[in-house]
Amino acid sequence: MQTNLETKTVKGKPKVSLYDTYRRGIYPLTPISEGVVSLYACGPTVYDYAHIGNLRSYIFVDLLRRVLEINQYKVKHVMNITDVGHLTSDADSGEDKMEKGARKHGGSAWDIAKYFEAAFINDLELLAINKPTDLCRATEHIDEQIEYIQALEDAGFCYQTADGVYFDTSKLASYGHLARLDVAGLQAGKRVDLAQKKHLTDFALWKFSSVSNGQTERQMQWESPWGMGFPGWHIECSAMSEKYLGTHFDIHVGGEDHIPVHHSNEIAQCEGRHGHQPANFWMHGYFLQLDNEKLSKSGKSLLLKDLVKLGYDPLAFRYLLLSAHYRSHLNFSTAALDSAGIALKRLRNIMAKWPARGCINKEYQQQFLTLVSNDLKMPQAVALLWNVVKSEISEADKRATILYFDQVFGLSLGLEEPVAAIDGKIVALAEQREHAREQKNWQLSDELRAQILTLGYIVNDTKKGFSLEKAN
Repeated sequence: MQTNLETKTVKGKPKVSLYDTYRRGIYPLTPISEGVVSLYACGPTVYDYAHIGNLRSYIFVDLLRRVLEINQYKVKHVMNITDVGHLTSDADSGEDKMEKGARKHGGSAWDIAKYFEAAFINDLELLAINKPTDLCRATEHIDEQIEYIQALEDAGFCYQTADGVYFDTSKLASYGHLARLDVAGLQAGKRVDLAQKKHLTDFALWKFSSVSNGQTERQMQWESPWGMGFPGWHIECSAMSEKYLGTHFDIHVGGEDHIPVHHSNEIAQCEGRHGHQPANFWMHGYFLQLDNEKLSKSGKSLLLKDLVKLGYDPLAFRYLLLSAHYRSHLNFSTAALDSAGIALKRLRNIMAKWPARGCINKEYQQQFLTLVSNDLKMPQAVALLWNVVKSEISEADKRATILYFDQVFGLSLGLEEPVAAIDGKIVALAEQREHAREQKNWQLSDELRAQILTLGYIVNDTKKGFSLEKAN
C-alpha cells in the first residue's frame, strides 16, 4: 500500500527545512501548492483549563507559522477543538472527558465546552499566538465523521462490537510506522482486557451510548447508521483536516504524546480510505517538565492565569520557551521564568532608548532566516538577537533588525516603553486622540498626533489601541 504521495514540484529552492517524525529526519519543505502551506494542528480538549505544558505546544505551532510567513508563504492554518469523544483512556475505555468535566464543574457538557474554549482563546491572545485561519469543532462536524466511518466500513476496515465500531489495524501492514510500533510484539505481550476488540491496537471509530432503564446517560450523542452514540477521538481530525485541507496537505502538528496513538490512528484512517497518509510532514512539540517529569503527571496544574496573578508577563513565559528547541524537553521553574522576565524587560528597556526609522541589517537578517528556517532553531536565534544588541551597527538599525526578528519571536518588542512610565499628560493626549479616531474625527486626531510629537513622542496605532515611543 502506498503510504505517501509525491509532492508537486514547484519553482525555486525550498526556503524551509523541517524535521519529519515519519521519516525521522530533516527535509526541505516543498509545498503542494506553490506559495501556500497547508497546516493542520491538533487543538485542545475543552473540558478544563489548558495548563502551561499544553500551551507550549501552541507556541511551537505559532513559531512554525511565523517562520513560514516570514519566508513569504501564505499559511492555511486549521485547528480542531475536541468537544466530544476524547475518552479518559487511550484504550477506548473510561469516561468521555467532556462528560467528566461537566460533572466536575457543575454545568452541561455543552456549556463547559464553550466556557473552556473561550478560556483557551484568551490564553492564546495573552501569549501573542495567532489564531488559526479555521477553527473547527468536533460537535459541528458529526456528519463528516459518520461519512468517513462509512467509507472505511465500505473498504473493509471496520467491525462492530457491543460498545462500538472499531478500526481493524491488522488490515494495514504499515500501521504504527510513525511511532515505530512493534505491533506483533505488543499483541503477543498484551496484559490488558481487550473486551471485544480483536487486536490491542484496534481503536474506536464510533462508540454507542450507555443506556440505563431506557434512558440515555450521555449529554452528547447522535443518531448514526450503527446506532445512537458519539464519534471516537481520532476520526474527528481525519474528517475535519480532509474537509478544510483536502486528502493530502503539507504539515500535521501536535504534541509528542500524539505519536504512538492519535496520529498513528489518523494515518491508518487515511490510508484505509484513500491509500495514502494525509500529510507530507508530521511535526511534534515536546513536553514542558517540572522536576524532570511531564507537567501533567506532576500532580500540579500550572495555569497561565495563575502566573499572571503572580505578576508575571505572559510574554516572559513565551521568551522562556524560546530558550529550548521544540524537539527537546524543557524543565519549568519559577527561577527560570524570573530570569526570562528580567531578560525580556532589559531588552525592552534597551530598545526604548533607540531611535526609530532604521534599516534592517541584511547580514543579520540572513543569519536569522537561516537559523529559524532550519527546523526552528530558536535558542540560536535568540543568541543572535543579543549579538545584534552588542554589535557596532547604529541603534536605529539595531531596533529595525530586532523588530524584524520579532515577527517570529512574537514578544511585542515594539510596544515599549510602557505607557505607565510615560508622562501622564502625554498618555492623556494619546487617549484623547484614540477617542477622536473612534469618532472618526480625523482632523482632531491629526492635531493631537502633532501635539504629542512636539512633546517628544510618536504615537503608533495597533490592533489593541495605541503605543508610544520616543521620537528621534
